[in-house]
Amino acid sequence: MESRVLSGATVRGLALPSKPAARLTGYCNLPAVRLTGRLSDGGNLVCGRQLRPALLLEASHSAASPVAKREILRPCSAAASSPSEGGDSAGAAKVGFFEKYPWLVTGFFFFMWYFLNVIFNILNKKIYNYFPYPYFVSLIHLFVGVVYCLISWTVGLPKRAPIDSNILKLLIPVAVCHALGHVTSNVSFAAVAVSFTHTVKALEPFFNAAASQFILGQQIPLSLWLSLAPVVIGVSMASLTELSFNWVGFVSAMISNISFTYRSIYSKKAMTDMDSTNLYAYISIIALIVCIPPAIILEGPQLLKHGFNDAIAKVGLTKFITDLFWVGMFYHLYNQLATNTLERVAPLTHAVGNVLKRVFVIGFSILVFGNKISLQTGIGTSIAIAGVAMYSFIKAKIEEEKRQLKSA
Repeated sequence: MESRVLSGATVRGLALPSKPAARLTGYCNLPAVRLTGRLSDGGNLVCGRQLRPALLLEASHSAASPVAKREILRPCSAAASSPSEGGDSAGAAKVGFFEKYPWLVTGFFFFMWYFLNVIFNILNKKIYNYFPYPYFVSLIHLFVGVVYCLISWTVGLPKRAPIDSNILKLLIPVAVCHALGHVTSNVSFAAVAVSFTHTVKALEPFFNAAASQFILGQQIPLSLWLSLAPVVIGVSMASLTELSFNWVGFVSAMISNISFTYRSIYSKKAMTDMDSTNLYAYISIIALIVCIPPAIILEGPQLLKHGFNDAIAKVGLTKFITDLFWVGMFYHLYNQLATNTLERVAPLTHAVGNVLKRVFVIGFSILVFGNKISLQTGIGTSIAIAGVAMYSFIKAKIEEEKRQLKSA
C-alpha cells in the first residue's frame, strides 16, 4: 500500500479513509503526522514521540484488507502533559506573576483611578483660580481625550471598532447627556469648593432611583429609598452652612446629577457589542462637537478680549498650555481607568470603590486648598457619604441576587 502524508509522525499498518487529514484534525490537534509503511510492517502511530492521539481510525474497505480494523488510541494531550509517559512538559503554559496574584493588578487599577481622579480635581480647581472659564476648560478636557483616542487608533492600541448610522443614533443621546453633565460639573467646580460640588453630586443615586422608578418603570425596593434619606439630609445640612455656597455652583451640580442620570438611561438603551474603550472614544468625539458652540457663544468674546491674556500674564504661556494639556489627560485617563477597574470587580466592590473615591477627593481637596468648613457642613457631608455607601451596598446586593437567579 502506498504511504499517505498527513502531518508530522508516522502511522504504519493502517488503511485510512480518502481524507485522513480532515479526520485527524476533527478529533485532535496533532503537531505533525505522517503515514508510511505497509500493512505487513505492523507499524506505529507517533504523536511527537509517543503513541497518543485520541482517534478512532477505521480501516478502509480495500481488497488488501478483508477485515476492517479499529484502533482506539489515547489522547495526545495526555502525552504532552504527562512527563512520565514521555510528554514534553516544557510547552505547558506558565502561570505569570500577575495571573497568580490578580488582586495586585486590581489594587493597582484602584490606586491609579483614585490618584488620577484626585490630581484631576486639584489641577482643575487650580486652573479655575486663574482662568475662570469652565466651558472652554471642559472643551479642552474632551479635546485632549479625543486626540489621545485618535493616536491610539492610529497605532492600533486598541483597534478602532467600526461604527454605522444605527449605532451613531444610539450614541448621540448618551454623548449629549455626557457633555451637559461634564460642562455643568465644571461650572460648579469653578463657582464653589471642590468638596461642596462632590457633596452635592452625592445625590446622583437619588436621581438614578427616581428615574428608574418613574421613567423606566422599574420597581425600586423600599430599603433603597430609605437608604437615600441620609443622603438628602446630609447634603441639605452641608449646603445650609457651606462657606463657599452660591446658587450657580449648587444648581450646576444638580443639573449635572440629572444629566448623568439620563446618560445612564440612554446607555442602557444603547447597549452594543463594542468594547468600552471604543465606546467611550466615540462618545467623547460626539460630546466634543456638542461642547464647541456654547464655549464659543458664551465665553468666546471674553476669551479673545482678555481671558487668554490675563491667564498668560498670571502664570506664563508655558504653564498655561501645560496645565490645560495635563488636566485633559488626567480627565481622560481617570475615566478610562475607572471603566477598566470596574470591569474587573464585583458589584459590591464597585460600590465600595465609588464611595471611597468621593471620600478621597473631598478629603484631599480640603487639605490642598485649605478650605474652611463649618462643623455642620462636615457632619452633613459625612452623613451624605454614609447614605451613599448604604445605598450602594444594598443595590449591589440586589444586583448580585438578580445575577444569581439569571444564572440559575
